[in-house]
Amino acid sequence: MSYKEKKHKETISQVKESQAVYLTANHAGVSFLNMLGGAKFSAATANDWDILNLTRNGLPKRLLMLLVAKISLTLQEVSDIMHVSERTLQRYDDDTVVKTEYAEKAIELARLYDRGEDVFGSIDKFKIWIRTPSVIFKGETPLSLLDTSVGFDMVLDELGRIEHGIFA
Repeated sequence: MSYKEKKHKETISQVKESQAVYLTANHAGVSFLNMLGGAKFSAATANDWDILNLTRNGLPKRLLMLLVAKISLTLQEVSDIMHVSERTLQRYDDDTVVKTEYAEKAIELARLYDRGEDVFGSIDKFKIWIRTPSVIFKGETPLSLLDTSVGFDMVLDELGRIEHGIFA
């Protein structure tokens, strides 16, 4: 086989993929954006940069409250997670853009609940699990750990173990 034939054969066996595949596969559809009311763009076309910009620009209080209702948290629970007083959250007008720190926590909450729904098969089952004390978390509920990024990571790690059938 000549060099030219070999080079042609190698070229045929190479897979050519478009960048669009990576953009959409990057977040498995980013369906958590639906929890935020679709935010400013389609969940089907969102990518990391869209999410980064959404976080940096903040969220209107209206979207934050929509998320809170969808995931069945009380205003007190959300204020504890976001490290802001309940009264401060109440004072915001619906169209007021909340601080970047609060927007980031809201997006993390939406991502977590979306992941939980994937693992448990329904959002209702996940809502029960997140409020149930666990030996893994030293008797605390997963929800009580969400006031820190380390707590978020611990809960996400446990969801991964549950998904793969590792319960100890």
